[in-house]
Formats: sequence, structure tokens, C-alpha cells
Amino acid sequence: MSVRSLFATRFYEGELGHAELLVDLEASCRMLARDDRAGQRWAKDHGYQGYTSYASLNDLPLRDPAFADLKRAIDTHVKRFASLAFLDLSGRKLKLDSLWVNILKPGGGHSGHIHPNSVVSGTIYVVVPEGGAPLKLEDPRLPLMMAAPPRTVEAPDDARSFVYAQPSAGTIYLWESWLRHEVPAGHGRSDRISISFNYS
Repeated sequence: MSVRSLFATRFYEGELGHAELLVDLEASCRMLARDDRAGQRWAKDHGYQGYTSYASLNDLPLRDPAFADLKRAIDTHVKRFASLAFLDLSGRKLKLDSLWVNILKPGGGHSGHIHPNSVVSGTIYVVVPEGGAPLKLEDPRLPLMMAAPPRTVEAPDDARSFVYAQPSAGTIYLWESWLRHEVPAGHGRSDRISISFNYS
């Protein structure tokens, strides 16, 4: 008798490994949160508890050298992930499609979602306060599990319905863009700063 794990979902965890760049990115993110009126307005109109440049700025790597340096670092991680996920790109390269800043205030979260029309998505964490929320990942088969009982508390990650990945400053997470994920409300007492992105 044997049991195999089928239909694996790849989830990549890496490190930026550049403390000075994190400092520069934090300063740039806070400057955007202060000056980007369109982003502030979008966050307010959509109930986002903090600031995001998601709907206001689409040229951060051209606008700021810190984001240009970040893009080069992310490119390397995404190339590695594509290989580890066995993505057949037929000789083409994945290209950064969008990149945006997220600053969540204490108690802020982001409900479950996917990133349509992209291949690889991810987040780099710039500031994670003590008690800051993890990234919550959802088994993509969950809507099909009509009569499935819950998993036991000792189930490994590959058998769970939800997995929580706890980042620290400098952590980079990558996943295929169809993977549903969310940011639960955290218990930190200061801002949680991250930069999210899509590659197509």
C-alpha cells in the first residue's frame, strides 16, 4: 500500500538580503503614503485601512531608484520560482506587470482574493511589527470539498485547508496568481508595510 501527494501547489519563500534597501524602501513607501492623494482617496473610498498605491501609481521602478533595485532583486527570485514550479514558458521570460505599496494600519486586513491575468504574484515585506498578520493561503480545491470533514490539528501543510505564512522584514513570498490568499487583521501596534507585484 502507498499514499502519494498529488497536485502540489508551490509556495516560495526567500529573503531580500539587503538591509540598506529595506531602509530606503520604507522611506519611499512612507513618502508615497504622505504625498499620493489619489492613492489616499482610493483607500478611503474602498475601506482600505491604511494606504495603497494599487490604483494610483503604475511606474514605481521608473519613479524611484529603490523600487528599481527591488525589481531587479525580484526578477531573480521569480525566475528561480518559475523553474521550481516547472512552468513551461516556451522560451519566454516572465515580466513585471504591476507593483504597488501596501501600508496597513493596526487592525487592518485584506480579504481573500486572487490576481487575475497574471502568472506569478508575490509580496516583499518591508516592515512587520510584532503581532503583524501572516499571509493566509487557501487550498484552491476548497470549493469542491462539499462533504469533506476538517483536517486534524496535526495535519502537515500539504493536507490543510488553510496555511498561514508568517513573514519578517525582508521576506519575499511567491505563488502562482490563481492561488487565493488574504491578510487577516493583525494585532500589531504599528504599520505593516509590504510591496506586492504581479508577473505576466
